[in-house]
Amino acid sequence: MGSQNQTTQAFESHASFRVLGVHVDAVQIPEVVAQMKDWIHKRADCHSVAATSMHGIVEAQHDPSFKEILNTTDLVVPDGMPLVWLGRRQGHFLSRRVYGPDLVLAFCGATAGQGYRHFFYGGEPGVADRLAASLKARFPGLNVVGTCSPPFRVLSAEENDEIAEMIGRDAPDVLWIGLGAPKQERWMHNHKAQMRVPVLVCVGAAFDMLSGKRKQAPPWMGERGLEWLFRLLQEPGRLWRRYLVYGSQFIIYLLLESLRLKNFDADGSRLPKRTPGRQAPV
Repeated sequence: MGSQNQTTQAFESHASFRVLGVHVDAVQIPEVVAQMKDWIHKRADCHSVAATSMHGIVEAQHDPSFKEILNTTDLVVPDGMPLVWLGRRQGHFLSRRVYGPDLVLAFCGATAGQGYRHFFYGGEPGVADRLAASLKARFPGLNVVGTCSPPFRVLSAEENDEIAEMIGRDAPDVLWIGLGAPKQERWMHNHKAQMRVPVLVCVGAAFDMLSGKRKQAPPWMGERGLEWLFRLLQEPGRLWRRYLVYGSQFIIYLLLESLRLKNFDADGSRLPKRTPGRQAPV
């Protein structure tokens, strides 16, 4: 227990860096898993984790309210290699990205058979069920208390509240959310207090990839920042804007910031980061 406390204390004082006015935590997967376990053990508040990539950072430039949501999320972890490279340039030791599918597998592998309760919310119809079945087969003893794939349309406030109440009744320790950015982060932000779940984690496309619905890029491509090309070739009609338009904007924004032609921090959150129980207005 003493070593666990030392690990947690060291982790809670971890460093972060800024990317276009968004706080990104300089962490790796083992640290995130340890922090999630500690939050579940303490059960003091509802905590939020967002695996964020270039796409989320650019979305935050388009919508200041989304930037506030990211900057009031307890952990914003670098899901994409561009964020890892930027973190390294700012002096942080980041050996790899905190890739959403790998984070799910790491946490499930570290806690299977220990009674942790999981709920999977997101994906197209049937995807959450297939994901749960795949993970239970891979990690015997994994305790999945519920799944839900919402309709592929804008839900009413009443429908969203009903889903949040249903998840709350199932009392998971971890709610995995796979709705895609920025929808998943907004949903998490708006409903975290209502559900009283210790940890909520946005992992985006991890649902599709781990359920087998879509192929993952080979590890060598992912670790070299080429996953975007692999996914674009798979789904050009759906992803061309994200990777070609948003990717170009990301590079331009970084150039403007480096030349001091634009201060992206000026558009950032007015609220302090990691304040349990407080939410930014949306």
